Amino acid sequence: MSSITDAFLKESKEKMFFKFIKKIIFLLMTTVGTLGNISIFVNYMFSWWGGPEKKPIHLILIHLAFTNIILLLVKGLPKTIAAFGLRNFLDDVGCKILIYLSRVARGLSICTSSLLTVVQAIIISPRASGWRRLRPKSAWHILPLFFFFWVLNALISMNLIHSITSINLNISQLKSEDNYCYFMLESQKTKWLVLPLMVLRDAVFQGAMGGASGYMVSLLHKHHQQVLYLQKAKLLYRTPPELRAAQSVLLLMLCFLFFYWINCAFSLFLSLSLQYNSLMINIQEIMILGYATFSPLVLIHRDGLLAECWHAQ
Repeated sequence: MSSITDAFLKESKEKMFFKFIKKIIFLLMTTVGTLGNISIFVNYMFSWWGGPEKKPIHLILIHLAFTNIILLLVKGLPKTIAAFGLRNFLDDVGCKILIYLSRVARGLSICTSSLLTVVQAIIISPRASGWRRLRPKSAWHILPLFFFFWVLNALISMNLIHSITSINLNISQLKSEDNYCYFMLESQKTKWLVLPLMVLRDAVFQGAMGGASGYMVSLLHKHHQQVLYLQKAKLLYRTPPELRAAQSVLLLMLCFLFFYWINCAFSLFLSLSLQYNSLMINIQEIMILGYATFSPLVLIHRDGLLAECWHAQ
């Protein structure tokens, strides 16, 4: 009897510890990520409106920070609230809006990150290259692409309006738990219509991202060889800002791909698993928020944005 009680107390302590860690992680990721993206957004907005030249890259980074803020507020904040034990804080309409916006924001993050990589690759391409002709002549030429991204992801995510409900309904009708909202069972026709569209979107934009990243890596390698030659010739040389920006973009893409594919691996594991695994589900949720949280930190670290903000003030 004593051994059973000890085992129960040990299991109870482990659950309490796990819940405490979950609270801290979701709170830190939501807070740090939101503040970091706000700093990126504000900094580049000042550069956009106050600078002599309106760069397409700045506009893309503004849009990326904006989509990250949306994702953290509609995904991270409710997760944090639910982790602290507050349930039933959303009605049916609130659940539909939050889950729909989180899916749209995640899709926008994929599209915007791909656009950022492609435009940066075009910017650093040699003048004689054919890619140079695709360089946006004005930052305003990027806006139609943003409109296309919003429409595309809004349409792909439409099925969520019918398959999301709050936890106040009968649990026997529901498929999987999301702490504050549930996914109801979808018809096979809807499932096999939406899923291929999502896979196609991700494949196209990640393919473009991968091709542009590979192209930038080859250009940076050539630049590195030139630097080594100049160093041997004892000539002073400073890396152009475009190439330093390309290095930052490549770091962002590595960050994106890491969190994306880890999330895919956990999603696949959970879909094949027959048992409910709370730990795996929470790790998957953390991976979803990972890129939105760490991408502004990469930019701040690489570009010294905080130092620039304080200097400007």
